[in-house]
Amino acid sequence: MSDPLSEVIALLRPRTVFSKGIRGAGRWGVRYAAFGQPSFGGVIEGSCRLAVDGEAPVTLQAGDFVLLPATPAFTISGFAPMVPKLIDPKVTPAPTEEVRHGRPDGPADVRLLGGFFVFDSPDAALLVSLLPAMIHLRGIERLAVLVRLVGEEASDQAAGRDLVLARLVEVLLIAALRATQAEGAPPGLLRGLADARVAAAIRCLHAGPERPWTVAELAEAAGMSRSAFFDRFTRLVGQRPMEYLLAWRMALAKDLLRRREVALDEVARRVGYGSASTFSTAFSRHVGQLPGRYARQAAGPPGAA
Repeated sequence: MSDPLSEVIALLRPRTVFSKGIRGAGRWGVRYAAFGQPSFGGVIEGSCRLAVDGEAPVTLQAGDFVLLPATPAFTISGFAPMVPKLIDPKVTPAPTEEVRHGRPDGPADVRLLGGFFVFDSPDAALLVSLLPAMIHLRGIERLAVLVRLVGEEASDQAAGRDLVLARLVEVLLIAALRATQAEGAPPGLLRGLADARVAAAIRCLHAGPERPWTVAELAEAAGMSRSAFFDRFTRLVGQRPMEYLLAWRMALAKDLLRRREVALDEVARRVGYGSASTFSTAFSRHVGQLPGRYARQAAGPPGAA
């Protein structure tokens, strides 16, 4: 059976770029400028305060996990009032060792692992648009274990490190999103998959993107009338059914074009178009350039890694 969430994450190919240990003691606080890339944090022991712009401040404690899909500006600190140190992650060199804030010696009040990752696919907005600005999860042992594994692997230089980190980040993302309370999420894939009837239709679209789906067929798969299904899908997913199908087809097409493993007419067939010319017209309208040009630009010069 198709697993849409796993397919979206696998298509985006997330990989860890940087992670670090963080300790805080006494009076301390750090204000990070908006970063834009997805970031995560896990509390290993102790507690601290997190204030993300646009969100209510929260207290983080041991075992908590936070995911910021687009990482707006935020402040992380102890509980005593103080003026936070300002850091712009876009210009500040990444530390190579564990970072300590506040009192320089003695036991720390909190120990965390923080990090960020990027998507090798340029379709990062596909995932970010489906998620809340901040995901805060508590008491999920699997996430705590994964955070520790990411930290250990990131600090090691063993053979296969990058591949292991890429797989761990994929698992970490899926585990975090599965644990998210979908009812509190904005319209998007999580909300849609939380609804049994809409989820049935989404799985159909992902299992057969090449099929000439109609709203009536999807409504039948969902066990609903056409009008009721259309309204429910649009309200929960934030897109009309055919808009979602088009977006997924184009994401698949871009991935196939970047890899340059099949001819253009085969790409067209796999994403539901009867001819390369029909597909080229639809792709140009959606992406803004012809498929061939997109493939050349995405792949780089011949022989490029």
